[in-house]
Amino acid sequence: TLTTLYLRENQIGQYGARHIAEALKTNRTLATLGLEQNQIGQKGTEYIADALQVNETLNILSLDQNQIGQQGAQQIADAVKINQVTNVNLHIDITYYCDRSIQTLTILYLNENQIEQQGIKHIANAIKINKTITDLGLKQNQIGQEGVQYLADALKMNKTLTDLGLQQNLIAQEGAQYIADALRINQTLTVLGLQQNHIGPLGAQCIADALKTNRTLTALYLGENQIGQQGAQHIVDVLKINRTLINLRLEKNDIDQEGIQRMQQSLKLNKFLTIAW
Repeated sequence: TLTTLYLRENQIGQYGARHIAEALKTNRTLATLGLEQNQIGQKGTEYIADALQVNETLNILSLDQNQIGQQGAQQIADAVKINQVTNVNLHIDITYYCDRSIQTLTILYLNENQIEQQGIKHIANAIKINKTITDLGLKQNQIGQEGVQYLADALKMNKTLTDLGLQQNLIAQEGAQYIADALRINQTLTVLGLQQNHIGPLGAQCIADALKTNRTLTALYLGENQIGQQGAQHIVDVLKINRTLINLRLEKNDIDQEGIQRMQQSLKLNKFLTIAW
């Protein structure tokens, strides 16, 4: 019995999506459907969304890079209000409709979608009240410092999110401060990705200060952030206090040999910690 179907990059278009949607209306076994990069567009998304309203078995749906746009995002969001899909992966241009998403999603990926501050504001508003999403991917958008402030405020209220990816979002030092403030309050986030965000040594200091009291974060990714020797020292100092963090990545941060030696000393103090630099 077929339970998983991947059709990535097959140019099925809206008409192919229509046929798949018709099958989904009666299928009772398929749990995973991958339709990434298939140019299904808004119309194709409408067909899939209609099917989701009656389908009772699909758990994972991936529609990465399908040009479904705002209208398509709304159609999927409306469908999920009825259907119990648990994992929707949407690498699309979704802004206003995010805060209308309902309480069944557990994993939501919105990577590489040119989402800016206003779009992130809607997503943040949803995260404030959402009680099911555990994994949120926002890699390589245009969130910026203002956008990350919205997210940080949401993290202070959210009690379910465990994994947040904010790589390549130009949050800079100020954005790191907002995230640090949230880490002092949030008690559920365990994985945080901040690679390539230009947070610099002062941004690293902000994060390190938050880790003095945070007792839930277990994985922190700070690669390619120009934190330098000064930023690395702040991280090393907090590792003497923090015993929760077990996975730390600091690749390509201009850390010299002396800084590396200090990190190696930290590893001797914490046998469970792994550091990549």
